[in-house]
Amino acid sequence: MHSSSITTILFYLFFIIFCFNGPTMVVHSQNTNLTTFQLPSPLPKWPQGGGFASGTIDLGGLQVSQVTNFTKIWATNEGGPDNLGVTFYDPVTIPQGFTSLGSYAQPNNIPLFGHILVAKDVSNNSSKPVLKSPTDYTLVWSSESLDIKKDGEGYIWFPVAPEGYKAIGYVASGSSDKPPLDKVSCVREDFTDTTNITSGLKSDNDINLDGLNVRDSIGGFMVQNMSVGNLKGNPSNSMPNLNQVKALIQAYAPVIHFHPDEQYLPSSVDWFFQNGALLYHKGDESKPINVDKNGSNLPQGGSNDDTYWLDLPQDGSSKDRVKKGDLQNACAYFHVKPVSGGLFTDIATWVFYPFNGASRAKVKFINIGLGKLGEHVGDWEHVTLRVNNINGQLNSVFFSQHSWGKWVSASDLEYHTGNKPVVYASLHGHASYPKPGCVLLGSGGSDMGVRDDTAKCDKVMDTGVGAVVIAAEYMNGVVVEPPWLNYERKWGPKIDYDVDKELKNAKKVMIGKLKKAFQKLVESVPSEMLGEDGPTGPKVKNNWSGDEVV
Repeated sequence: MHSSSITTILFYLFFIIFCFNGPTMVVHSQNTNLTTFQLPSPLPKWPQGGGFASGTIDLGGLQVSQVTNFTKIWATNEGGPDNLGVTFYDPVTIPQGFTSLGSYAQPNNIPLFGHILVAKDVSNNSSKPVLKSPTDYTLVWSSESLDIKKDGEGYIWFPVAPEGYKAIGYVASGSSDKPPLDKVSCVREDFTDTTNITSGLKSDNDINLDGLNVRDSIGGFMVQNMSVGNLKGNPSNSMPNLNQVKALIQAYAPVIHFHPDEQYLPSSVDWFFQNGALLYHKGDESKPINVDKNGSNLPQGGSNDDTYWLDLPQDGSSKDRVKKGDLQNACAYFHVKPVSGGLFTDIATWVFYPFNGASRAKVKFINIGLGKLGEHVGDWEHVTLRVNNINGQLNSVFFSQHSWGKWVSASDLEYHTGNKPVVYASLHGHASYPKPGCVLLGSGGSDMGVRDDTAKCDKVMDTGVGAVVIAAEYMNGVVVEPPWLNYERKWGPKIDYDVDKELKNAKKVMIGKLKKAFQKLVESVPSEMLGEDGPTGPKVKNNWSGDEVV
């Protein structure tokens, strides 16, 4: 294998080492010159109650905590992101009675930001303990063939678990000798879950090279057909109560920046209903009915069968006014759920827009409008906050972008005030991005695509102001879901645009090969960006009951 290709493995091994049930947290390091990442503001004192943010999580016979004190094992001084190398770490100062579950690594171009899970058996089951040492190790990768600057050699080992147990993490070493068997522990299989894996997420950190297949996820990856497990437990022992959820929202609720040219801003759902939203029924389209303030007269449950849909007011002036939303009184809606067996909490932050504007495209040196393509009534967008239940710290944020999205570590976010991350909503389409600028969508390459433009301006929305918690199923009825949440039909009518006509008008400004290239570009864009169908509400989305899936 070419050495330049092999060096890319070093960066992706970051995900191998930390992925035993944990994205990252703040790290204090030894034997390294790297700085450590800290959130801009200290963590607040969380309201009391339950096991949330208590420093440990009880999985029902297995206590789990985390170590953020590291010692360096091995490093490269080049390769990886920005050609700055990668460093591998072991935990130090492990609490009494706890044992490590693996090693940690990350590229050197970012501040240290990670943790290692440690575990303690409190089951009092001597005949079948929750933790056991591995019986052996299998070497799955080494740096010996790497022709770059490095501190000696590095080796990655897979712990061979006893029968009935599962390895949770990989082990890094600076020697070709196998690590000691008591270096890490394996976990009894009934405390692991092979299905609790995040997959399919858009990431720059995925790799499939010479038997190395790594997914950027919580515990989901394989190396030469060997996979580690994910911890699972009872979320009731670790999830935040309602007061803690409200405190988390006030601490981490995103602040959304809208584009200076944005015409179609968000509103509350109540405002949309009070200002003339209409409910249509198939076969009785001539007699739409006004929606009650809280949506109590909307059909509940069922399925998206095209028999009901919402639309704007019929009066022209009212329609134009409602399209523009009501930013001053807009609010965000929060759905709270456990992730990774209760080790993390996901807080999905939903924002409603009465209208989605038309798309624009860049074709080489030309910027063009796409007519009505992209327009549709009712637009639900979200970002998801992932919080570590061991200490209540923000871990990462998922930015939803049309039919896909991306996780961004807390160490790579922009913050507004305190620990509130900044979200940039794209012009007309309202997709969420962590940084301002222009993203070109579709298969047109670097100089052709449908534009997602974002920018900083004074049109902002603090989603923590007027925040409404709409669902938290694990609380067993503490949170009452609003009637509109269980309306599972469309929030806008299906619009049958004459796509060919709209494209023909757009092509008038193009010549020669640009026309064919533009046609190919449009065909590669998801249909939802072209506004061909009315969108459904939050509860119908795939990520409602599971992890973020794109």
